[in-house]
Amino acid sequence: MISLVLPLCGAEIVGAMEGAIATAKPAIKVAALCGSLRKASCHRGLVRAAIQLCSESIEGMHIEYVDIKPLPFLNTDLESGGSFPEPVEAFRRKVLDADSILFASPEYNYSVTGPLKNAIDWASRSPNVWADKPAAIVSTGGGFGGGRSQYHLRQIGVFLDLHFINKPELCIFEFRPPQKFDSDGNLIDPESKERLKQLLLSLQAFTLRLQDKS
Repeated sequence: MISLVLPLCGAEIVGAMEGAIATAKPAIKVAALCGSLRKASCHRGLVRAAIQLCSESIEGMHIEYVDIKPLPFLNTDLESGGSFPEPVEAFRRKVLDADSILFASPEYNYSVTGPLKNAIDWASRSPNVWADKPAAIVSTGGGFGGGRSQYHLRQIGVFLDLHFINKPELCIFEFRPPQKFDSDGNLIDPESKERLKQLLLSLQAFTLRLQDKS
């Protein structure tokens, strides 16, 4: 039996090329920061859930947790000849190499936490490695679910030249039923997981859109 190889039409060629490019395009690299240093922190649980969602159901996106605990308190006396202490240098490289940023931001006294602000300030030292990066925020807690920390973080982001997605917002009301987290801080609520997935998909789409414009 003779098989015939038929030539592709123009539209089919373009479609095949676009498919090959999409397949070959490297995954978006997301640096995830948590403003809480506590082991069983629910915000660290949100980061773990985000990493798991990307590995299981979001293609083309990779999240790396970047620990801010080793960073010293900001002190410009620690800067020497345009260089920073090694933990700061390592942190700044992680931020610089990322395509976008995911902040897990607890609310302390109506604002962001001290450790998170410290990390933000170190990475903003010249040259500012936050500049022109897409970003998203997740938070949980009582009251407004950490929402006031998100508003402050967005204000900080204006000066840093960070580009936050606007929708969807994710502020989880931790103490309202049903139970959102287990005793180890792991996210166990299916609805909250779906909301987190939608936020990650929005961050992915926004990152790709900005990359296409550059």
